[in-house]
Amino acid sequence: MANKVTILLQDAYLNQLRKERIPVTIHLINGFQLKGLIKGFDNFIILFESEGKQMMIYKHAVSTVTPARQVTFASANNNNASNNNANANKEKANSPEATGQS
Repeated sequence: MANKVTILLQDAYLNQLRKERIPVTIHLINGFQLKGLIKGFDNFIILFESEGKQMMIYKHAVSTVTPARQVTFASANNNNASNNNANANKEKANSPEATGQS
């Protein structure tokens, strides 16, 4: 289950970078840095455009993706807020005060 959540967050993050055309710096594990735009991605690769040239970068070679500005995506934030509220409501419902126990 943890892998599914991680993949969904990764996809949402990369997709928002792509849709908003936010410039990013991709840091590779060999220390090389690429600056440009994310054009697409799947489970294994990122399609990247830098200086008018397209590149296919394997995700296993990526260390860090650094956007030029903060990325916000409402759907993920709303889901997290809903989950946090649901968990808080469950805790209140199961509290000794709510169940009449001391």
